[in-house]
Amino acid sequence: MSQPEPAEHPEPSPEPGPESDDDRESAYALLQRGQDLLRRRHHAQAAIVLARAAKLEPRKGSILEALGRAYHNSGQFEPARETFEALLEVDPSGPWAHYAIAQSLRKLGRSAEARTHLRLAVAMDPTSDLFRKSLDRLSGARTTSEG
Repeated sequence: MSQPEPAEHPEPSPEPGPESDDDRESAYALLQRGQDLLRRRHHAQAAIVLARAAKLEPRKGSILEALGRAYHNSGQFEPARETFEALLEVDPSGPWAHYAIAQSLRKLGRSAEARTHLRLAVAMDPTSDLFRKSLDRLSGARTTSEG
């Protein structure tokens, strides 16, 4: 018996891999699953799911916000900063993105840059106690530690 000759362009295996069902999951379904993981405080797992959603919809603000929060809350501050900057590109008028970038920069030990973003957040939304108090705390820490 002779073996069949290999196909010139082999077909992909019809057998699904372990992630094939997830690969077909919509960005919306991934966002919903990621948000559920965030609610249950499974931040690192949420980041994995939400990163897949962001690959499908790279300029979707709701996905970027959730992904940035997942990264930040799982201690991945540099990816969080990068994701929040991508969010700022999608919505340049959003003060929350500046606030979120500032929080990641603060965790990275980049207080001067964090202060700049907090000042922008406060300027964009002067009524926010959250932004104002964060700026006051960071400015107070500077005078205590630097002064």
